[in-house]
Amino acid sequence: MSRTVFCRRLQQELPGLEKAPFPGPKGQDIFDNISKQAWDEWMAHQTRLINEKRLNMMDMTSRVYLQEQMQRFFNGEAVDAAEGYVPETKA
Repeated sequence: MSRTVFCRRLQQELPGLEKAPFPGPKGQDIFDNISKQAWDEWMAHQTRLINEKRLNMMDMTSRVYLQEQMQRFFNGEAVDAAEGYVPETKA
């Protein structure tokens, strides 16, 4: 049986991650308070930001920017949109 967490972003009890996404306190906080669904949504949004804004992950400024966006995303605050991104429409 999968473990559940009360997801800070989605405000409901949902299946949690299988393990912390990265080491340290931030990874543990995500493991304890963020659902797998919210994590998957963040990963998709992060990918769009990296691609559309052409972020260089070797650049510390880009990594700090993504960490700030991730924190805002999980806290339900406004986050930057990826310019040029058009969501798929179901026909």
